[in-house]
Amino acid sequence: MSGETSELLPAGTMAGTPQVLLAHHLKQLKLPTVLREYDKVARECARDGVDHTRYLLRLIELELIDRERRTIERRIRAAKFPAVKSFDTFDFTAIPSLNKMLVLELARSEYILRRENVIALGNSGTGKTHVALALGLAACQKGFTVAFTTAAALVNQLMEARDERRLLKLQRDLAAVKLLIIDELGYVPLSPTGAELLFEVFSQRYERGSTIVTSNLPFEDWTQVLASERLTGALLDRLTHHVSILTMNGDSYRLKQSSGRRRGAVAEQKQATETVDPDTGEITAT
Repeated sequence: MSGETSELLPAGTMAGTPQVLLAHHLKQLKLPTVLREYDKVARECARDGVDHTRYLLRLIELELIDRERRTIERRIRAAKFPAVKSFDTFDFTAIPSLNKMLVLELARSEYILRRENVIALGNSGTGKTHVALALGLAACQKGFTVAFTTAAALVNQLMEARDERRLLKLQRDLAAVKLLIIDELGYVPLSPTGAELLFEVFSQRYERGSTIVTSNLPFEDWTQVLASERLTGALLDRLTHHVSILTMNGDSYRLKQSSGRRRGAVAEQKQATETVDPDTGEITAT
């Protein structure tokens, strides 16, 4: 019987120390945080007089917290954001037309459960992409799958997939994502075929998944991009049925940031070239 048992155990088990065996088993069970923390937590619990049940509870809680962090990081990588942005770094005062309360409500990601859409409209540089990325990050943190792309890149993907006979798979993948973010609709006019393929994406997601769209064009000008009044009307009918619209017109958000950085640099340079007379307090250039 003992011979049968030893055959089931990993090589070296009978000769291994408890620490070696524990490390092996924790790796097999995919519990890296428990492996990393068990000794330190054991010393802390021994010092504080914590019983073995609470010791195990601490370890398992650490493992769960770390596992959720890793899962969120995987969702963020899978989303293929061009940059990770949050609302912590967004200046709402720079865009007075933006409804801050609505944006913060959307950051709770409940609209995804309701399969509703978000459209951010405004002139270039007003932070539409930042808002879309921040909503995408919030969705990842809430446990939703997210995909980010620009309208032009998505149409190129769809055209290539059609030519390579893998369009159905790509369409299924896009339809399965809980939140699809399509940035910069309106910056590049689409071919009739490209517009139809993009429409199909919206159509397949209608009332099945949430979509965020950013555009520099008001709705009445979308025909310029889609090159068809019929297609534009059908697309808007689906996209705006359940939607929150973010109005983001105003001075360029990026231009303000850039101007602010330049003013700061000039002020620092000026300060570096001035000296103060300790006797008179007068400022003189050096």
